[in-house]
Amino acid sequence: MLDLSADKATQTDFESRSETHMWAVRDDAPPPMRPSPLVDPFGRAITYLRISVTDRCDFRCSYCMAENMQFLPKRDLLSLEELDRLCNVFVERGVRKLRITGGEPLVRRDIMQLFRRLSRHLDSGALDELTLTTNGSQLGRFAPELADLGIRRVNVSLDTLDADKFKDITRRGDLPTVLAGIEAARKAGIKVKINAVALKGLNEHEIPDMIRWAHGLGMDMTLIEVMPLGEIDGDRTDQFLPLSVAREHLEEQFTLTPLAHRTGGPARYVKIEETGGRLGFITPLTHNFCEGCNRVRLTCTGQLYLCLGQEDSADLRAPLRASEDDELLRQAVIDAIARKPKGHDFVIERARPAAVPRHMSVTGG
Repeated sequence: MLDLSADKATQTDFESRSETHMWAVRDDAPPPMRPSPLVDPFGRAITYLRISVTDRCDFRCSYCMAENMQFLPKRDLLSLEELDRLCNVFVERGVRKLRITGGEPLVRRDIMQLFRRLSRHLDSGALDELTLTTNGSQLGRFAPELADLGIRRVNVSLDTLDADKFKDITRRGDLPTVLAGIEAARKAGIKVKINAVALKGLNEHEIPDMIRWAHGLGMDMTLIEVMPLGEIDGDRTDQFLPLSVAREHLEEQFTLTPLAHRTGGPARYVKIEETGGRLGFITPLTHNFCEGCNRVRLTCTGQLYLCLGQEDSADLRAPLRASEDDELLRQAVIDAIARKPKGHDFVIERARPAAVPRHMSVTGG
């Protein structure tokens, strides 16, 4: 069982607020004319929106959060109806992929209501993919319904297969529960990709075995460098493992063949010839991936972050709540994309504060 004593019970502490309301979008409404897509100042079409539905999480991963986190007041969160309206505006303007994130998205009360509403864009063909990133702790409960709603792929964040090490990294997670959630998703027909943060001295020697395990179950895997987002209890310099170094170690055991495969995100993929599976590398520090950025991130409070590694954001909550129609909101989105920066400024140096003060759980992991 997960140790949630520090945060009371999941069903109370993780609730946003009761959302028994009427949804604003009518099912019988005619499909709107599709306007021109959103294009940033550098000619990049914005086709991918990541939506954080909560900053709360039932884990406290050491590289992501402080152990004693101060979460947002529940009253500050957008309602599920408001999140649906925001997503609809982006889909109208050419966004083809929505990813639900957190914190841990599946601890948001009534979250399946949002998935049910957003799935209409899959049915209409306006959306290519609706997916989520999760720590897997709640996946066993929700996998069958997610599959029924058209979710075909999920990312599960998992940094180790050692139960004791998993407890140390997450500070309160239970590895068997996560593994059971992964199996539930696979049985439901959902394709699982494993995301692992490469941590120096902690899981770096376990990476080859994790690759063999994931590929043996038909799952892709992606390695991610530690990102300097938010203040934590330790020093990320001690955690940072350049993936260029990790790759060199992997090449001592495996044959890595570069692939053109892309999933809409920043990962660059190789095929591991010995396993037949795919391995991705996300390298925000050692190899900037900004030149092809096609995504923006929406927080659970309605802030639109145009770049993961920059503090500039646009407030979409105010125009959202200013009127019942979406004209003000649409213009606010257009104005925001017009100032999307070229790239991030991530750097990890000892004795420096985090490059970006907000935690990943606020922006959307």
